Amino acid sequence: MTKYVFQRLLFMLPTLFGITLVCFVVINLAPGSPVEQALSKMKFGGKSSAGNSGGVSNEVLEAIKKQYGFDQPMHIRYLIWLKNIVTLDFGESFTYQRPVLSVIAEKLPVSMQFGLVSLLLIYMISIPIGIAKAVRDGTHFDLWSSVMLMVAYSIPPLILGILMRVYLAGGQFLDIFPLGEIYSDSYYSLSTWGKFCDRVHHFILPLTCYVVNGFTVLVFLMKNSLMEEIRLDYVRTARAKGLDERTVIYKHALRNALIPILTGLGSFLTVFFAGSIIIEQVFNLDGMGLLSYKSILSRDYNVLMALIFIESLLAMAGRLVSDITYVLVDPRIDFK
Repeated sequence: MTKYVFQRLLFMLPTLFGITLVCFVVINLAPGSPVEQALSKMKFGGKSSAGNSGGVSNEVLEAIKKQYGFDQPMHIRYLIWLKNIVTLDFGESFTYQRPVLSVIAEKLPVSMQFGLVSLLLIYMISIPIGIAKAVRDGTHFDLWSSVMLMVAYSIPPLILGILMRVYLAGGQFLDIFPLGEIYSDSYYSLSTWGKFCDRVHHFILPLTCYVVNGFTVLVFLMKNSLMEEIRLDYVRTARAKGLDERTVIYKHALRNALIPILTGLGSFLTVFFAGSIIIEQVFNLDGMGLLSYKSILSRDYNVLMALIFIESLLAMAGRLVSDITYVLVDPRIDFK
């Protein structure tokens, strides 16, 4: 296992290199570079001077290129970027005029909290319901729960968010839940229990949108995985030995049935950078989703490359954690 982990860590380096290289080239080849946007602002702002590039002098053009680092060829800029990330220097954001890591650290708490809590809720809801559906397969509970799950899965997060905002958050009907931010202005003056309740109050609507579509597939996966294990010979043998049904299900079958579910546990690292553009837009949350979207629109290359690098690294580390978890759950699995 140690050898396998070491090999996977080594393979991360060329994988990261390939991902960042492709993304760097694609981003830089896209029209509307920061230089072009700066020139457009100067023209429409009436600050252009006589010269070549659409009324902007060559001196001004060269100064803008140097400011954004576009005075070097693309391959040189990529090599400079590679050298800088060794020290975790992702440069400055073109939009915010601040270090990229500072911008990300400012937006991170919102998405991190929603991502982590939603992941925990999804697994806490999905596994018990999936087990209950498997042991009650074909009953009224199984039928009606399947209907409700399919209805929940079919509702787009955008529509659900808009409906909850209109009906429950001061739209045309009730004003029960707040919009924007993750706590009230008076948060720091509250007691510990008051702070917890305030957070819950702000979290309910966005979390509902995060969770509703996320747990349905996992419920059916849990149910089908457990039902397959129940049909196997070792479960019938355990029953033939006189073990009660609860012991057979929860001590023998469930452990093996959890293996497919563990594939999603690797995502626990990426939830720190998880962000939904739709949900954050609907509920006025300033998180990683909106940061990514605004960075794409403004061609904030440094922020985009930092997000791509960090999320790719976390995704690969998460996959490695999933593989290690397989071995912990089922010692028969051996990665070589």
